Amino acid sequence: MKRVTSVFWITLAITLSISIWGVFAPENFERISSELMGYISTHFGWYYLLIVTLFVIFCLYLIISPFGKIRLGKPNDRPDFSYTSWFAMLFSAGMGIGLVFYGVASPVSHYLKTPPIAEPGTREALEDSLRVTFFHYGIHAWAIYAIIALILAYFTFRHGKRGLISVTLEPLFGDKMDGVWGKTVDILAVFATIVGVATTLGFGAAQINGGFTYLLGIESTFFVQLLIILIVTVLFMISAYTGLSKGIKYLSNVNMILATTLFVITLLLGPTQYILDSLTDSLGAYIQSLPTESLRLSPNNEAENQWVIDWTVFFWAWWIAWAPFVGIFIARISRGRTIREFLLGVLIVPSVVGFLWFSTFGISGIEAQNNGVDIAGLPDEQALFGLFDTFPFSVLLSVLAVILISTFFITSADSATFVLGMQTTNGSLSPATSVKFVWGFFQSAIAAVLLFTGGLTALQNALIVAALPFSFIMIIMIFSFHKALLKEKLKEDKAK
Repeated sequence: MKRVTSVFWITLAITLSISIWGVFAPENFERISSELMGYISTHFGWYYLLIVTLFVIFCLYLIISPFGKIRLGKPNDRPDFSYTSWFAMLFSAGMGIGLVFYGVASPVSHYLKTPPIAEPGTREALEDSLRVTFFHYGIHAWAIYAIIALILAYFTFRHGKRGLISVTLEPLFGDKMDGVWGKTVDILAVFATIVGVATTLGFGAAQINGGFTYLLGIESTFFVQLLIILIVTVLFMISAYTGLSKGIKYLSNVNMILATTLFVITLLLGPTQYILDSLTDSLGAYIQSLPTESLRLSPNNEAENQWVIDWTVFFWAWWIAWAPFVGIFIARISRGRTIREFLLGVLIVPSVVGFLWFSTFGISGIEAQNNGVDIAGLPDEQALFGLFDTFPFSVLLSVLAVILISTFFITSADSATFVLGMQTTNGSLSPATSVKFVWGFFQSAIAAVLLFTGGLTALQNALIVAALPFSFIMIIMIFSFHKALLKEKLKEDKAK
């Protein structure tokens, strides 16, 4: 613990203070956080749409520019991980558990309960259900993660800087980032990571409990969810102890094997032809609508405007709030790749996997719904199990799903302890195990306490509120990064 910085203690104090607020005054905490989130979503919706579109454009610009050949490391560095392990780790940390949770629930919901424009249950709502799901989980989401990961990896591995968010701003602000302002930036990043992972631990425990409820009739209670959190905590701490190249790598590869198995089985047992047709059609609609959807706010249509605020703006704020955690982790595993290789890998591969996943599970869920199975009537955490109940070997598939959720759960928590350790030990690329254990304990404890008091939703609101100031930091990071690239290019031209 002697290597930790003031960022560790300050962030821990802030997080504990907010958690205590949530424990002793949960209604007040939820009311204030909901009001803040509602105000930001309503008044800054235009801002979120513009900046996330800017992130996508900037990534595309780097891919086609001469900067794309620059390596995230020294000229002779090569990647630490194979493509398979790299994709598995970035996907597991970035969005894996979300796909399992919402793979069935999200398309079914957009078809029957929350279509963007059409009447629920209509053909138009069905066509839009996959398109908008693709949009929310596609290139825009991964561009947000890519910005943080790319910039941090560039400064850490190419220029030998500490692995801190504040360091990426040095080309603009110089030594000022060593003082209060730099600490503030790092504290905000650590806080977002703690709250985001604690929220995920809570919701993940609820989903695993939902699987047990559907499979075994075990009631959804705090005691069961606490037991799940305790077991998962022990498992991800064991993984954290083994290190990045063993624990997280092996678990991520297991995740991909299990996910691929469930995907192939669902594709074959579901309406295969309908799935493939819908994937192709929805992919075309997604690509065609991308420019319009990226900036659609519909100020003259109150219902459409509210849908954009409730869904697109919410998702963009949610991904930005998660960006410090996911981005820092992706940066850590991406040494040796070129900027072009990195961006193509981070933007395209996970997006395509997401499209395949949502098409297969979403269309299967919609088809089951249309055949009389009330998928839409199930809680989100049980929708996947409701679909599997219509298949042969339903119990086996559900057991595999619970194992997959658990391994994604463990991988996300393990990745987070690594990132938190890295950010609170002055950017160390190999943080002490004791520091990772402390963060692992506090993440789980906060999740358990807030599950007990019903404060997880309020904590989720607080996370989204924190996304607004961090989005400003991301914009400044882009300018700082571009300035550093231009300086490097100028040096290369002079050397020639």
